[in-house]
This record gives sequence, structure tokens and C-alpha cells, in this order.
Amino acid sequence: QVQLVESKGGLVQAGDSLRLSCAASGGSLNMYNVGWFRQAPGKAREFVATITSSASSTYYAETVKGRFTISRDNAKNTAYLQMSSLKPEDTAVYYCALARRGRRLGVENEYDYWGQGTQVTVSS
Repeated sequence: QVQLVESKGGLVQAGDSLRLSCAASGGSLNMYNVGWFRQAPGKAREFVATITSSASSTYYAETVKGRFTISRDNAKNTAYLQMSSLKPEDTAVYYCALARRGRRLGVENEYDYWGQGTQVTVSS
């Protein structure tokens, strides 16, 4: 059973940057595509970004494209989400998730393993 642990988020100001990490245990990260999702208060969870197992491809939600960067270090069994130019509307609980190869990227129910989530709050 793969377990995922996200790094602590935090309270930042608009325009700041923040990097989240997602450490995997109980399995090799290189077997999975990694995704980041987020859920704002009162809203459904939404896709943010995803990266294929070999890191050959990345995909982003339009709302974060150009500001967020997803990456992975398979040797460290860790994935990252670098967030820049943060906006108040980026405030949410952020989750990392793993999907087996061949699953549809960016589709929430295609991801099998989920972290516990970490709160990111962006003040204006």
C-alpha cells in the first residue's frame, strides 16, 4: 500500500511562491503518474497538474498554467509542486495523488492513492 505525505503548506501573501512536496513510501514512485489536486472551501476538488511516470509530459489546469510547475525526483520518491505568483483564489487544501500508468491523466477517479492534504492560504 503506497502512502503519500505532503509537506506543510502555509499562509503566504499574494505574489509569493511556495513549494509543496509529496513523499511516497511503500512503493516506487516511478511506477505512477503523479497528480496534484486542490479543494477550496465550499467547492469540489479540482485538478491542478499532473506529470507522467517518466516525467516526459506535464499537464496543467488553465488557472495555474504559467504559474505552477510540477516535477518529480524518482530517486527520492518525491514529487513537487512549485507555485509562483500566488493569488487569493489559489487558497485551498492541496492533495497529491498517484495513478497507475495507462490511466487517464487529470481525472480524479483515475488516481488510486491520495495524500492527506495540506492547507495553502494566500492573503491579498
